[in-house]
Amino acid sequence: MKVAVVGATGLVGTKMLQVLEERNFPVSELIPVASEKSIGKLIQFKGQEYPVVSYQECIQRKPTIALFSAGGSTSLALAPEFAAAGIRVIDNSSAWRMDPDKKLVVPEVNGHVLTASDYIIANPNCSTIQMVMVLKPLHLQYRIKRVVVSTYQSVTGTGVKAVTQLMNERAGLDGEKAYPHPIDLNVIPHIDVFMENGYTKEEMKMIWETKKILEDNTIAVTATTVRIPVMGGHSESVNLEFDRDFKLDEIRSLLSQTAGVTVQDDVLQNIYPMPLWAHDKDDVFVGRLRRDESQPNSLNCWIVSDNLRKGAATNAVQIAEYLRRKDFI
Repeated sequence: MKVAVVGATGLVGTKMLQVLEERNFPVSELIPVASEKSIGKLIQFKGQEYPVVSYQECIQRKPTIALFSAGGSTSLALAPEFAAAGIRVIDNSSAWRMDPDKKLVVPEVNGHVLTASDYIIANPNCSTIQMVMVLKPLHLQYRIKRVVVSTYQSVTGTGVKAVTQLMNERAGLDGEKAYPHPIDLNVIPHIDVFMENGYTKEEMKMIWETKKILEDNTIAVTATTVRIPVMGGHSESVNLEFDRDFKLDEIRSLLSQTAGVTVQDDVLQNIYPMPLWAHDKDDVFVGRLRRDESQPNSLNCWIVSDNLRKGAATNAVQIAEYLRRKDFI
């Protein structure tokens, strides 16, 4: 099986290569693709070196599947070309997520929507992925009426430029900036561009995508997304209002039995999810489970996951694995 990684030299592309190798995805030939300045650069994969090629050469070599992490404009331009050549695209950008003709997939949550005719498949926003992993079993059991989420997002979600800005600031060095303000010793309530309604696009992504993935437009969702000076994971404070009441022990049991979710909820032992614990792991971690005492049928929780893995690379590879299990590839 020939596998292309488009954007192979970026943070997520590099992580995709790592996850493909770790999960022993059956790659007979790797085709790394990146911008023109990286063509010819050698990429290490499973003990071999593969040169970065142009997207035109990649299409000519007819990979079975292409994992895209090269930005929205690149995906809009190239994904249809790949699909037209019979190459299945799993795209990590926001380009296709809300297209009504494209599937937006977290395999454990809504993998059932995929069919053999899907040639461009959207990987959701990293913050949405980790949240819906926890929401899905609770929605099935109690029906969620409303979600209020505030995020605490790692600089790795922005990319290499943001990581460099943080480390430069910590070292007292000048350099290129990814953010309009300092990020070290600061939090910035501004991810992506501001929209006319006063929300950022990142906040609206969480609102729109949650409804689409859970296949329920009646769920009310509101979000505030914030960038913080950490690397290795996104954190979320989530408040859920259900149709009916619940017992906390039932919630813990339900989430403990959910594939891909790990409950860390022992406050007497200071055990709760943190980015340090989630770093380089594929599970979504949930804790600080407690009843919202301000209104009925409501739950507070804290959700953490490695945004480069389950929030991006691992989810994309899991989609490819799902397609393979279904004999779609």
